[in-house]
Amino acid sequence: MPHAPRRPLARHGRLRRHRGWGTALGLVASALAVVLVSGTSVAAIAGAQLAAAPHTVELSSDDQDTAKTADITAIKGGANILVVGSDTRIGQFDSDEKVEGARNDVTILVHISQDHQQLTAVSFPRDLEVPIPACTNPETGTTYPASDGELLNESLGHGGLSCVVDTVENLTGLTIPYAGLITFDGVVSMSNAVGGVDVCVAKPIDDTYTGLQLSAGQHTLAGQDALAFLRSRHGVGDSSDLARISSQQVFLSALLRKVTSDGTLSNPVTLYKLAGAALGNMTLSDGLAQTRTLVGLASTLRGMSTANMLFVQYPVVDDPQDSAHVLVSTDPAHALNVALQEDRRTSLSDSTTGRASEESPTAGSTPTPSTGTAPSTGTAPSSQSPATGTAPSSSTGSGGSGTTTTAPSATPLPSSISGQAASEQTCTVGN
Repeated sequence: MPHAPRRPLARHGRLRRHRGWGTALGLVASALAVVLVSGTSVAAIAGAQLAAAPHTVELSSDDQDTAKTADITAIKGGANILVVGSDTRIGQFDSDEKVEGARNDVTILVHISQDHQQLTAVSFPRDLEVPIPACTNPETGTTYPASDGELLNESLGHGGLSCVVDTVENLTGLTIPYAGLITFDGVVSMSNAVGGVDVCVAKPIDDTYTGLQLSAGQHTLAGQDALAFLRSRHGVGDSSDLARISSQQVFLSALLRKVTSDGTLSNPVTLYKLAGAALGNMTLSDGLAQTRTLVGLASTLRGMSTANMLFVQYPVVDDPQDSAHVLVSTDPAHALNVALQEDRRTSLSDSTTGRASEESPTAGSTPTPSTGTAPSTGTAPSSQSPATGTAPSSSTGSGGSGTTTTAPSATPLPSSISGQAASEQTCTVGN
């Protein structure tokens, strides 16, 4: 796909900040992220939830084989999981809405480094034009031919979760053996399970489409209000999907800070509700729908600092032929792809905020040092630098007692890639 020249972007403008990172995550990652961070009792919780879970989904044969034989805690080059949010209304709280079919409204690639020191969640805009491989829809049996350029959010309708995985694999050059699909109801349940999520609004939000009206200031959102906030596009930033992505990141970061800082993970009742809200509303790939896999995922993130959980938006530019669509920004996208392929430790210290977010005025000069430490398991939490995501020298758990290693320095991603750490406090900017 040709590289479109960078130019002033009226519809997708950025807000420059003085420090830190800038954004993009979405509705779905909030569910999977909590399952991943919720480590201690996840075995019992996962077992109970998986027993009552709906059917699983097969991915392509190569991905199935990898998931079947790999240990998710020790995959060479790190573990990749694709989290997809469907916009289906079938069986949902708002099923009276006349919306046919299903699209992947949210597509997020979660990469956990092999050394378990960093998580990178990459959000792909739904209106991104990408090549989509030939896929067969598992529900209808209809086969769709390969396309050189179609919107990413059409891939779910072409061939279900497996087609979305294949599309992102082709785009990034990564192998993605694990995937999960969640619907709107999962988000409602998640926000209720934690007693609401505290979000900051820098400029009032008035969205006539979702009915969301929020004044400037702090708001605790749960249930339908939380969902309306995550769905709001017309009420934030420039009313684009890219603005909605950054607003979703504000919510997700606040959620992660809450569950890792106020004892949520040490409360077995809340923990069970959290995992149940996520797993009970997700359709998982065969490889992910295994108790050992979910337990392994939890263990990889146990003790990881929220400062080392990076959320980035896949770099794009406007489509000169259609202002509602975006194209891959070739050079920075290549840099991000290679960093993920080579499992490099990365930083976003020179990036910008998202399309509808800005640094909180009460955040202070440095991010809140949330440790993300789960209840004691006998393993000491890691210690990382919030500014760079780089861990200092530490003893390794597998290289023999007393073995000391020094983590590699972080590789800065191109400044045109927006993103942020979960530890950074940001506010949504209404329109």
